Amino acid sequence: MTTQATAQRRLTFLQTAIALQTLTIFLQAVSAGLLLSSSYGETLHSVGARVMYGASMLYLLAAVLAWKPGGGSPRPILHATGFLVLASVQVVLGIAHVPSVHLPLGVLMFGLSVLALARRREAR
Repeated sequence: MTTQATAQRRLTFLQTAIALQTLTIFLQAVSAGLLLSSSYGETLHSVGARVMYGASMLYLLAAVLAWKPGGGSPRPILHATGFLVLASVQVVLGIAHVPSVHLPLGVLMFGLSVLALARRREAR
């Protein structure tokens, strides 16, 4: 397999990781609505938080794998690290029940994740 094909697969993995992160953040918004209106919403939101956090870690791993062999820009690693920090803050705020910051931060994370996904699609 050529070096270019390997690099393309790693970039595809990065794009997939960002898309998964974006989807899990969106599903967190849906489960937050269920949290307010149903008995199973709290469980769903709690499980979703773990999945979203895992998706943020996967995004960081994909960014490192896409950068390391090709020697490209480390900027995606900085973005992924930022998302992991935001996800960590989000988890802490959720556990502490601080919705006045937790909710707007979730909206910000979703917007930034959509932006990261759009930029990655552009770069392809």
